Amino acid sequence: MTKSPTIVALMIGRGGSSLKGKNILPVHGVPLLQWAAGAARRSKHIGRYYVSSDDDDIIATAGQMGYREIRRPAELCTDTAQSTDAVIHALDIIEKDGPVDMVVVQHANVGTIDERILDDCLDMLIADEGLSAVVPSHEYSEYHPYRGKRVEGGRMLPFVADAGAVSANRQDLPTCLFFDHSIWALRASRMRDPNGQPPWPCMGTDIAPYITEGCLDVHSMEDIVKTEAWITEHKVPKPEPV
Repeated sequence: MTKSPTIVALMIGRGGSSLKGKNILPVHGVPLLQWAAGAARRSKHIGRYYVSSDDDDIIATAGQMGYREIRRPAELCTDTAQSTDAVIHALDIIEKDGPVDMVVVQHANVGTIDERILDDCLDMLIADEGLSAVVPSHEYSEYHPYRGKRVEGGRMLPFVADAGAVSANRQDLPTCLFFDHSIWALRASRMRDPNGQPPWPCMGTDIAPYITEGCLDVHSMEDIVKTEAWITEHKVPKPEPV
């Protein structure tokens, strides 16, 4: 296995949450965020590890997995702060430690991830220099935008006004993908593109999907149980502190 110091894992997570301490709640006896960290540590590509947070417990728990601290400023920790701004803030600091070619952004509240997903996304990014990002994505036709409504004057109207005749059958709708947000595999040279696709412009303009069945963001204790079931089903190795 040849890991590269220019391929970096960046875990992001804030302390404030409706589920107190969710990022470090035990999942099979291991803090949640360490399942994501374990996947990155087992990656065949990733050679450096960082965590961006305002929370001492998140930083310390990620530190047990060899993640270096990036203390996030208060203005990037509000409910309205944009995740791209936190990622770019971290990139500015990471680059001071050495050159960066690719950044794998990890979300601290997602444990439904393994190294295969990480390495597959990085393999795609390495193979195609025209890509700015590879992002795990899934199809969820039940919530297709053509089915969405906006409210005007107390009445529901089509959210996509120019969609034309829309079939009631999901299989007839054009493919629509949604990001998992388990990880984002990003090309560092494209992360500051002022024309990057909103609402996450750090992904740049040339984003390829890596098709999955979706991930699970933990927001409740029920999500913890579901995450444990996913880890068991996929036989994910228990993370080992470094």
